[in-house]
Amino acid sequence: MKNRLTLIILISIATFLVAYAIYFEPENTIYFTLSWLAAVTLLLWLGNRTITKLLDRYFPWLTYGRRRFFTHLISGVLYSLLIINLAYYGFKTLFTEDPPILEQIIAANILGIALFIPTFSLYFSLQFLTQWQKTELEMEKFQKESIRSQLASLKNHLDPHFLFNNLNILSSLIDKDTEQSQHFLVRFAQVYRTMLLTKVEDLVTLEEEMEFIEAYIFLIKTRFEDNINFEINISEEANYSMIPPLTLQLLIENAVKHNIITEDRPLNIKIDASEQEMNIINTRYDKPEDLKTKSGTGLKNLKERYAYFCDIPIIFEMKSKTYEVTVPLLQIETL
Repeated sequence: MKNRLTLIILISIATFLVAYAIYFEPENTIYFTLSWLAAVTLLLWLGNRTITKLLDRYFPWLTYGRRRFFTHLISGVLYSLLIINLAYYGFKTLFTEDPPILEQIIAANILGIALFIPTFSLYFSLQFLTQWQKTELEMEKFQKESIRSQLASLKNHLDPHFLFNNLNILSSLIDKDTEQSQHFLVRFAQVYRTMLLTKVEDLVTLEEEMEFIEAYIFLIKTRFEDNINFEINISEEANYSMIPPLTLQLLIENAVKHNIITEDRPLNIKIDASEQEMNIINTRYDKPEDLKTKSGTGLKNLKERYAYFCDIPIIFEMKSKTYEVTVPLLQIETL
């Protein structure tokens, strides 16, 4: 803003000084031309700045891209030609006694086209690129904030029943086995500490996610004992792949929520990961409809978070006896 104000002041002063000189030497063609150029430059800068502001308000780039382009281009060119001719007539009338001459009008337009139209085109191109980059940055910022908001939602979404059940388990362990209760408390704290530490992380390595999942699995197995079983096969290459944090936690939690878990119907969860993808398969003993959680918010958020980082979708497949999820693993060099 200060730079623009300074430019306006300098051009105004220059215009005044040249016009003052013309008052004393009205027949001097050089002074006449300089004053005309200074006035036209100032008016073009102010006018195009006003046009830009008006079009930003009524035809923003993001909504009216093509219409804005042609509207801005045509209005800018017409305004420039209008100012060139009006400035010529004004200066010719004010500072000379001669009437406007057709040859001079043609020369003024040719000179204006040669000097101002390319300048305006450059200005328009820079302004177009600036607005486009600004829009892109705003969209990227919006997407990042949306992803982080979804992540925060997932963290806040960590089932209140899960918290309540684990506190009950901890309470019962304190009376039965002090050493086991301390071990449980350490794992319990690790789960929530990890969630807090990943608050600003968009992606984590699978190795980091598995460290968190080990603590999470410990809490679940303490609750369900031998009624829930995990089989985990992670390749060495997969450990360095990236995933959105809490991906596995959400899928495991989803399996626990939607299935009956008893001694006769144990829940088996298998996790396999290669360099490119991870498969999570759990046995199905569906809960009755009236006992199911039907929000679906977690899985929806997870799909949207993945869509931000890659074009490969998460695949959900419900079979007669199993529920299978295929999750793409992201490579650092492709992000």
